[in-house]
Amino acid sequence: MHSAVNRVQGVFGFFTTVAFVVAGFAALSVLLYPATDVSSSVDLTKVQVVKGRPHYYSSKREEYARIEFDLDADFSPLFNWNTKQLFVYVLASYPAASPASENPRNSEAIIWDTIIEAPESSYSIANLKERFFPSSKPTKGSKKSSSANKKKQQQQKQQSTNSQPGVLHLKNQKSKYQITDISGKIAERENVTLAVGWNVQPWVGALWWSDGTGTWPRTEGKAGRSKSFDFPALKVKTEQTAST
Repeated sequence: MHSAVNRVQGVFGFFTTVAFVVAGFAALSVLLYPATDVSSSVDLTKVQVVKGRPHYYSSKREEYARIEFDLDADFSPLFNWNTKQLFVYVLASYPAASPASENPRNSEAIIWDTIIEAPESSYSIANLKERFFPSSKPTKGSKKSSSANKKKQQQQKQQSTNSQPGVLHLKNQKSKYQITDISGKIAERENVTLAVGWNVQPWVGALWWSDGTGTWPRTEGKAGRSKSFDFPALKVKTEQTAST
């Protein structure tokens, strides 16, 4: 006759086996419904090269570029039952400081990114708990959690009323990160382009990347790319001295 410990181990082993099998089916089921009709476009609106400290922790002054762009994208086909969140970024590609014969590959830098969370299901634990066991009197310790839940509900209402999750329309968006180079000089670089990329992060399974990243597995869809442009000359700050 089996002991209580053996029975607990047997139940736990059976539970983990079933959980892994269900997770495997959930990860493979995405292959039956590939994401299509994903579209994105990015256009440059303003570029400027200045000299200074690009970050507060920078120890020296160097040239860096400020970029503003327009982004129109529809990532809604990437959201399904296995999507946890979507990581979207805009990548700047420009020639390296060394000659093309020594370094044929371009330098790349992410200038902007954002995380788009999947809309919460109506059958999630939080929603089911609120539906069947609503909290009548919040305690002092639960004030922060209740305020956070209210913010989440407001964001979900805004997403449902404004547009589908994953639809972006950004105008004159400023870059989050400055573009610098190891040489400390970036002015008057030619053939610079902006490209849109994304990474689908599922609940279970592999990460899915956008086309053109060179990684696998990749999703179908058009990764937007801007027209090539040149970094302007360095903008010098002129100091006006008052004549006495």
